[in-house]
Amino acid sequence: MKFTVKDGTEIYYKDWGKGQPIVFHHGWPLSSDDWDAQMMFFVQKGYRVVAHDRRGHGRSSQAASGHNMDTYVDDAAELYDHLGLQDAIHVGHSTGGGEVIRYVAKYGRGKVAKAVLISAVTPLMLQTENNPDGVPIAVFDEIRQGTAFNRPQYFQDFTIPFYGYNREGAKISQGIRDNWWRQGMMGSVLAHHDGIKAFSETDFTEDLKSVDLPVLVLHGEDDQIVPFPISGAKAVKLLKNGKLISYPGFPHGMPTTEAATINADILEFIQS
Repeated sequence: MKFTVKDGTEIYYKDWGKGQPIVFHHGWPLSSDDWDAQMMFFVQKGYRVVAHDRRGHGRSSQAASGHNMDTYVDDAAELYDHLGLQDAIHVGHSTGGGEVIRYVAKYGRGKVAKAVLISAVTPLMLQTENNPDGVPIAVFDEIRQGTAFNRPQYFQDFTIPFYGYNREGAKISQGIRDNWWRQGMMGSVLAHHDGIKAFSETDFTEDLKSVDLPVLVLHGEDDQIVPFPISGAKAVKLLKNGKLISYPGFPHGMPTTEAATINADILEFIQS
């Protein structure tokens, strides 16, 4: 299904089941399809599951502008108001984790029950004077260059560290790699290029500090995309009501490769 936001961009979304809503926010450069393992699990547990493709991603329209965190969040808020979501649990992976915490901080009062940040880019990825252990800008410039001008091959290669498939003993799934690539290539190269700034340079410190509802932070200790020490380990300390579960050896893409563990921990948090 599609919903048109105020600037005319069409946002594709899925809305299945009945019950308390669980809303899923995907990572860069993917789509709502990246949540298949979670949406199937939770719809079968009696929840209403909702996920959308961010503007310029997946099946949403390839807008020329608005590829920044505030617009992502405003798009999401328009859609959720249209769907009448109340008492929702918001779950975000990677870039989607940033989207979740900003949405909750800006729009969530009275509408959100709990939030889950998985492998999230919070509080800030970029190395700055005030964030000296962050990731140097040169790393993001390399991602920008590869995405803009060599996207088909660059995205193929990106799946290897994303899922920890370069680690000794890793069981590589070609289907998972192909599905990541399929999702990525469905989206707009411009949106993906511009979105790198959104996930790397947005500072979520004040968003994290302002949220007082329960937030579960899940992070793999072997995350090669969003390193645990600069993200999950820091984010939980800024939250008023945060709980951290870190997983030795788990990769950035753990909602897919470690779905059984992740789903069980989210379910326990929701029901607690």
